[in-house]
Formats: sequence, structure tokens, C-alpha cells
Amino acid sequence: MAPELDVLIPTCDRPVELATTLSGLAAQRHPFGVVVSDQSDGPASYDTPPAQTMLRALRAAGHPVRVDRHLPRRGLAEHRASLLARSRSRYVLFLDDDVWLEPGTVGRLHEAIVTLRCGLVGAAVQGLSYLDDVRPAELAPFERWTGRPEPERIEPGTPAWDRWMLHNAANPVHLARRHVRPGERWVPYKIAWVGGCVLYDRFVLEACGGFDFWTELPPTHCGEDVLAQQRVLAAAGGAGILPSGAYHLESPTTVPDRTVEAREVIGRAS
Repeated sequence: MAPELDVLIPTCDRPVELATTLSGLAAQRHPFGVVVSDQSDGPASYDTPPAQTMLRALRAAGHPVRVDRHLPRRGLAEHRASLLARSRSRYVLFLDDDVWLEPGTVGRLHEAIVTLRCGLVGAAVQGLSYLDDVRPAELAPFERWTGRPEPERIEPGTPAWDRWMLHNAANPVHLARRHVRPGERWVPYKIAWVGGCVLYDRFVLEACGGFDFWTELPPTHCGEDVLAQQRVLAAAGGAGILPSGAYHLESPTTVPDRTVEAREVIGRAS
């Protein structure tokens, strides 16, 4: 039987980063499966002794693990669509290959999405090299969800769109210090989107079309996660949670060409 939650990791030319990402998963106690899909130019990112050790550790702890190569490349959205198609779990955590999760993060995300009964819950990645860079203006759009998240249509030029600033640099760390009260396990808040670590209710994601819009995009594009998330937010609502527990490894991007934004090509979230 499929686990209730699968962690889906698209990876490309990041052997060091992927091993680090897998090490974070190996320290989680929540039950889940793992699917790693590689599009590297050379050897697969998971085909290194450190990554293989972490995969063995995950299997030894009882996590079902699957790895494969997914070529040729047809773009980020198609890669995510292929990963979703490989999972049958109720909840799917799309985790970028350059994100380390502190222990307990997967469990908090699952607890949050079940409790909030919404379409997605995200843990925004934190760049700790910016820890001393406090940005009060970027923290200003923060707003808690005080009940179940409501469906929202996020449009450019609106106050809701400005929430993207909440996730810059080390902002999630500073937000947690300000807004997580003693005794609170996690705090849900309003988002425009979340990068790097997002848990979806797969029923909602698929009802919104998943990432099947990849056929409408050229192979070189970005923002596929923004479009998919904003469709889910419009249909069923969603939230970020504090503390995040997700740490960006701050490696150079593998998507340097960002001239084609999925949302601009396909249109607003619907």
C-alpha cells in the first residue's frame, strides 16, 4: 500500500546538495515514502556514496524509496508532473534538492495540513547567511490565519501579492522569533506562494490540474510552482507555517534563465 505521504524530489546536477537534502529526510520520524527523479547531464545526483548511504538509511528506517532518471528534459513543470504521476499518496511534499529539513519538519507540515483542512501547507526556505539582515518592511505583510484558511485569488499589484517578501533571505527566521508564542507547535500564516518545500493535498492539486500545464510552456521556464500553488490557493486555501524548519543550501541556481514565467504565459491562476 502507498504511504499516506510521499516526498517528491526533482534533482539535476546537484550530488552534494541532494545528499544533504536526503540527510535531512533521514532524520525525520514521520512516516513517508521518497521518490527521487534525476535529470543530470552526467551521472545521477543520487549515484554518489553519500547519497546512497542516506538512501540506505531511509530504507532501513522503513521508508519506501524509489529513484529514477527522467530524460529528456521537457521543463520544470513536466518534471514535477512526472513525479506526481509516480505517487499515489494522499499528501505529496515537493522538496527541492537544495533544502535541508530540521528534525520534525515533515511531521509539523502533515499535522498542519490535516488540522487546517486546506489545499497546501508550505515551509519557506531560510537563507542563514542573511541571519543578521533584518528587514522590517518585508516582514510587514505577515498575517496569521486564525481559523481554517479561506480560498484566495492572489493577483499582482494587490496587498496579498506582497506577501512574497516574507520569504526573502532569513525573513522566516525573524518572523518565527516575532510571532511564535511560547507553547505553540506551529503558526499558520497567509502566503502568496512558498518556494522549495510545499505539502499538497493531492486530491486538490489534481483537481486544479496539477502541473499538466507543462504542455503549454517552452522547455525553459520558471514559476511553475507559483502557478500551481495559486490555483490551489484559489480553490481550497493554504498556509505557510512557522517555524519553518527548512534551510536553503544557497548553492547557485540550476535555472539561470528566468525570462519565461509560467503565470505570464498561461494567465492568472484559475
